[in-house]
Amino acid sequence: MDMRKLVGDNLKRVRLEKGLTQEALAEVSGFTQQYLSTVENGHANPTIVTIYEIAISMGASYLDLLRPPVRQARR
Repeated sequence: MDMRKLVGDNLKRVRLEKGLTQEALAEVSGFTQQYLSTVENGHANPTIVTIYEIAISMGASYLDLLRPPVRQARR
């Protein structure tokens, strides 16, 4: 499992669920839009502190950015 891709995919999903653009998230988080883009694209290797700070700035749990997706059961 590529954790950079997992965190990036989760970040994008949560950000969109919260109705935030990358620019709006940059304003509330203190990280640049460019950095947030590299995280979402799986090209950055954010520290756990960075993951925590981004999550909190969106009103989410850091665990939301670390959890693997729930797989649908096959029928």
